[in-house]
Amino acid sequence: MPASHPLSRVRDSRGRDAGRPPFAPQHCGKLTRCSHAVLASLSRRIRADARPEWETTSLRKWLIASGLAVAALGAGYWTLRPAGGSASEAAYRTAALDRGRITAAVRATGTLTPVTTVLVGSQLSGQIVEILADYNSQVKAGQIVARLNSDQIKTRRDAAQADLQQARADLLVKQAQLERARVARSKADSVVKDIAAQRERVGAQLADAKRTFERQNELFNRNTGAQQALDTARTQVEIQTATLASTEAQLASARAELGGLDADILLAQGQVKSAEAAISQREAKLRDILIDLERTDIRSPVDGVVVQRQVDLGQTVAASLSAPVLFQIAQDLRVIDIYANIDEADVGRLKPGQDVTFSVNAYPSRTFEGRVEMVRLGAQTIQNVVTYTGIVRVQNRDMALLPGMTANLQVVTDDRADVLRVPNAALRFRPAGTAAPVAAQAPAGAPTAGAGRGPAALRERIEAELQPTPEQKEAISALLRERRAGTREAMAGLSEQERRAAFRAARTEMVGQIAAVLDPERRAKFEAMMQEAGGRREGVPGRVYVLDDGNQPRAVPVTLGATDGAFTELLSGDLKEGAPLVVGGGPRSSGPAATGGSPAPRGPRLF
Repeated sequence: MPASHPLSRVRDSRGRDAGRPPFAPQHCGKLTRCSHAVLASLSRRIRADARPEWETTSLRKWLIASGLAVAALGAGYWTLRPAGGSASEAAYRTAALDRGRITAAVRATGTLTPVTTVLVGSQLSGQIVEILADYNSQVKAGQIVARLNSDQIKTRRDAAQADLQQARADLLVKQAQLERARVARSKADSVVKDIAAQRERVGAQLADAKRTFERQNELFNRNTGAQQALDTARTQVEIQTATLASTEAQLASARAELGGLDADILLAQGQVKSAEAAISQREAKLRDILIDLERTDIRSPVDGVVVQRQVDLGQTVAASLSAPVLFQIAQDLRVIDIYANIDEADVGRLKPGQDVTFSVNAYPSRTFEGRVEMVRLGAQTIQNVVTYTGIVRVQNRDMALLPGMTANLQVVTDDRADVLRVPNAALRFRPAGTAAPVAAQAPAGAPTAGAGRGPAALRERIEAELQPTPEQKEAISALLRERRAGTREAMAGLSEQERRAAFRAARTEMVGQIAAVLDPERRAKFEAMMQEAGGRREGVPGRVYVLDDGNQPRAVPVTLGATDGAFTELLSGDLKEGAPLVVGGGPRSSGPAATGGSPAPRGPRLF
């Protein structure tokens, strides 16, 4: 084609030469403008005046050849383009290894709950006739908050009082009867005594008559006494004997009557006691009715505020099997608790007395403070997720926090200043074509959580400081061997975060098992030793990448410590402060092997 041909040179809109070889990558950006120039030139030639036939045939051939050239140009660009895209896409992004503060924290959610919540119910069934407290009412201990209808109970009270009065009157009658029986017995006793004295007198007279008879009989036998005197003495003996018999009969009768009066006294005493018991029974019944009458006044048992009212005026409550709840009273909202759900992987990091910061949705820009009160030992398992309940005590002096609010907590468990920090993005980075993340080997001699040196070092320290018995040594060695084997199996296929949580759980379990093996004295020393070493956490192996001289990522094994979610403490590794760590970028992966089955590149697109 002659140099003067209108299509022999193509220039872009800025007048620069676009006639370089079509397969040069630098030219591919101007492919579209070149095609537009060719088409515009063709359009001008077509609109020109009529040409001779040989010139029209030549133009047609030239048009076909130009179209094929443009298609070949596009196919060449698509085939020879760089695999990673543009240069900007192939560049690696880095972040410097710096020094700073790392604050490790346990994050959880919880619910604000009053320290003491009292459910106020009714022990009686009846109709609510008066409500004296409502939501948010401040109440004092003993204050009446509601009343039940007491008409029926008052009627029972009046009847019981009447029964009590009747029982007391019966007691007076029985006591009078007892007193009368006692007076009668006293009289009968006097009669018995008189008859007994009379018998003694008759007995003496009989003895005298017998002596007289004996003298007269002796005189008569000696013919010195008269017969009449003897007969008179005999008659007196007979008279006194009859009188004595009569007196003894009277004495027996009087004593029998006295025994009857004693029985009457015992009967009267029993009746008095029965009347007294009846009075006690009626008094107890009256007290029970008065208690029921007092219970018609529903009172607050504590000082606090009403947070729930579950009864309305005129409502009938039935206290058959359990007391119905009428009010819910929070004792003191100036001090409030948070019931936080703590994951089992984090529960070992919580200790009573730790500071807690939290926020609630009602005040998103305000941060509240509290303190860990306790971690309950009872676990809760929901869908195979084990959590523990942590109690956080909060001072609520301004009453801004209300029961039931959801709190987002953060418990600071480790605060380290001026430490080397690795961005967590550098720990997540993997170059294109690299397999799934695996645990990197820690530097020689560096302590790693779950590594073989960890249990061995712990066993050596226990033997050196605690000097356990041979049986304890064997049991501890067996526990450590079991832990090493179990850890290797459990760590397979876990991510870094999952391994870290598993290490913490295994460590907590192992410490508890070792403490159970030791005797009380060695156990106390062991717990003190573990508490002292609590701040010096074992490292976790990891891996980061730096750029080598060829601008390619090179793996560097590191040992990691505490993390705050954005940065992780660097405990050991062949890195210095300021070292650039790869956090992203680089060429894209190509091929199913590197990309996990991504589709193959598309073929050239033809016009």
